[in-house]
Amino acid sequence: MKIALIGYGKMGRAIEAEALKKGHSVGVCIDNEDDWAAHGNLLSQCDVALEFTTPATAVGNVRRCFAAGTPVVVGTTGWNAELETLKTECLANGGGLFVASNFSIGMNVMFALTRRLAELMGGRTQFAVDISEKHHIHKLDKPSGTAITLAEEVIGAGGGPTKWMRADESDGCADTLPISSIREGECPGEHTVSYRSATETLQLSHMLHDRSALAVGAVLAAEYMEGKRGFHTMSDLLGE
Repeated sequence: MKIALIGYGKMGRAIEAEALKKGHSVGVCIDNEDDWAAHGNLLSQCDVALEFTTPATAVGNVRRCFAAGTPVVVGTTGWNAELETLKTECLANGGGLFVASNFSIGMNVMFALTRRLAELMGGRTQFAVDISEKHHIHKLDKPSGTAITLAEEVIGAGGGPTKWMRADESDGCADTLPISSIREGECPGEHTVSYRSATETLQLSHMLHDRSALAVGAVLAAEYMEGKRGFHTMSDLLGE
């Protein structure tokens, strides 16, 4: 499989290493507008693109993939407000789009566990739920896309909070799920869902030790998307 790398930071390099290890090749690497001008025409010759850039550039990059007819796997977070629009464009124009807030297999299992725990805790008003996340100082969005997905699992289960807010902006209402964010050093990612009462605390936690775990999932997603159209997520890949 020939892949296009859009974004060549730490994640892009980790994905490249994993892809080459599995026998794939890199058809083009694009990291800035100069690269688009010089090599953007090569995108259409690739089987799948992997997009790991910034919230400000992700949407435009996805549209470039649609125009080239190349399915795209997106790992950039922080652009949720545009997701429904891109899904509509994807389905209307025969594009291929795979979106995930986190490509770690362990974290995607935690998403399912979080929903199940929220179902079990629904209506237990002596417990208050909160989410905390920690990432490296270079991460631009706050809270992380993964933390938002965890919050959506809790809210979607019903019987508890109906909205999430950043902890530093929280209104303190019982139906609000606060998310606290820390940016520290080179931490690749830690997420914890906590249910607290006056007498006990129940927690689900996931700690990422190395970005290679994300790269493995991203390459699996690229393999899954080869030749596919439509909108897909990690739930489709994992067969949930």
